[in-house]
Amino acid sequence: MATNPEIQAARPGRRNTGLQVIGTLIALVLLVYLLSQQGWSEIWGALRKISPWQVGFALLLMVLSRLAIIGRWHVLLRSSRVPISLGQSTRITFAGLFATNFLPTTIGGDVIRLAAAMQLHFSGTVCAASLIVDRLVGMAGMAMALPLGLPSFLQSPVLSQPLAGFYGLTSSALALASGGSRLQTWWQKGQGVARRLWAALVVWRKRPQALFFSMVFSWLNMLCLFGVLTVVLQGMHENIDFWLVSGLYSIVYFLSLVPISINSYGLQEVSMTFIFSQVGGVSLASALVTALLFRTLMIVVSLVGAAFVPGIMAGMERR
Repeated sequence: MATNPEIQAARPGRRNTGLQVIGTLIALVLLVYLLSQQGWSEIWGALRKISPWQVGFALLLMVLSRLAIIGRWHVLLRSSRVPISLGQSTRITFAGLFATNFLPTTIGGDVIRLAAAMQLHFSGTVCAASLIVDRLVGMAGMAMALPLGLPSFLQSPVLSQPLAGFYGLTSSALALASGGSRLQTWWQKGQGVARRLWAALVVWRKRPQALFFSMVFSWLNMLCLFGVLTVVLQGMHENIDFWLVSGLYSIVYFLSLVPISINSYGLQEVSMTFIFSQVGGVSLASALVTALLFRTLMIVVSLVGAAFVPGIMAGMERR
């Protein structure tokens, strides 16, 4: 059975998948340890402080952030003359968001989006390039928020906390498991990725208006995510500035991109807990509750995509 090269290239290797499973288990074990050390009574007490309307408002903001992601990709596709409707973009994006919860790769959702777009007989090359630019725009937006939190992060003692040791030990273990010979392979892959990124950007360099509007949607997504965290933390009576929350989450975002965990499970929660407690000054219990509730809201909103994934996966097998 023939396999489309764009989809095949995006699939992770078995060894990388195994390393991500190991990284996920290590991160989850550390998260469970933090929960047990903090005490369930304190965690439950912090959670009870959040009123139902605040949870509802946080859920609404999370929905709006997902809609902003849809708008960002839709603008890129339409600007490249892909005749996709807003309804199709919505279904495909939600399917990708749902699949990301389970696929053992940081780009699993993008593979689903690419497959779904190709089933609609859109250009695989253009759609793959749009997904690359979509990720780049999202990362560029988050990078703009880094100055809001990076100075406080660098001046705090967080780098000497167990989080730094966790990253060091996990990265070392994965490096040893991969073998020294993998370094050259990674370098070659990095060069190939850089060439593909440049080739993808060439298409949209001549369409700065599309890039601008996709960035606007990225900013809307960020504001909603920062708002979710702020609402939850203020619900637990934590006095932390919105802009500091924005900067600290941008740090968590980039740390979560390290491909040592399936969909950053455990890694994001541990990172957010330590950074918000050690740098943001919130209590450890509040930081844990915020990290867990943030992940829960993301998963709940993505459940809409469950209705669309089976058809896409069946189409991938047929192709």
